[in-house]
Amino acid sequence: MIDNDLAQTGLTFAAGFGALLVFMGVGLAYALRRHLLSIVDTLWGLGFVVVALVSALVSLGGDGGRAQRWIVLAMVAVWGLRLAWHVGGRNSGAGEDPRYADLLQKGEAAGRSFATTAVTRVFVPQGVAMFIVSAPLMVGPNNDRMSVPLAVLGILVWAVGLFFETVGDAQLKAYKSDPANRGKIMDTGLWSLTRHPNYFGDACVWWGIGLVGAGSWPGLVALVGPAIMTYSLVNVTGAKLNELGQRKKPGWDDYVRRTSYFVPLPPKR
Repeated sequence: MIDNDLAQTGLTFAAGFGALLVFMGVGLAYALRRHLLSIVDTLWGLGFVVVALVSALVSLGGDGGRAQRWIVLAMVAVWGLRLAWHVGGRNSGAGEDPRYADLLQKGEAAGRSFATTAVTRVFVPQGVAMFIVSAPLMVGPNNDRMSVPLAVLGILVWAVGLFFETVGDAQLKAYKSDPANRGKIMDTGLWSLTRHPNYFGDACVWWGIGLVGAGSWPGLVALVGPAIMTYSLVNVTGAKLNELGQRKKPGWDDYVRRTSYFVPLPPKR
């Protein structure tokens, strides 16, 4: 029984890896054709939906919990499709993202072609990160039982995260749409509780998915993805990188002093 479960989980991981390889390969071809790296930001949310769907279908051949399989897929689909819609709409017609433009400029200075930079600096690293973070999507559907308390807790944490991410993005979009706010710091709404409500929400979403997937002790592997995602959001590609471009705005130091970095807290006087 255990050998069958391990074999089924291994098959799910292999299928997830293959699906991501094809998905990112198609995305890379599109980026090369359009000469646009920022498409990878839209692919980020969609890639997890692809892995979750493939994992759910492949796990049908095992003894995993039926409810757990579809709950995880539904949670990822709602999050990933919303994120892809938001990012895709934001980037449509905007040209290359400044982050990728800077990356391409440095690559050109180092003698790297657009294709080389796209593969080695963007698509391969993002693909590897997506596969690792997708652990709960491939482990959860193969758990032989579901912990109801963990599942309820996970759905609640996921809902809190989706609220912060969705509302935070909407508030920021509305703020930026007003020309009077150009060059100013967004410090109202959820942005008065944390400097990064969208990234905090992202972390909560993945901890929620991980908790639903961790229905038995082997399922604790599902928590690897949320842990890595949270570390990246806090210290690498998320909040930390975002603040590098914010520090030049007037009033930034005051905003930092009164507003929590990541976890929402009442603003300081």
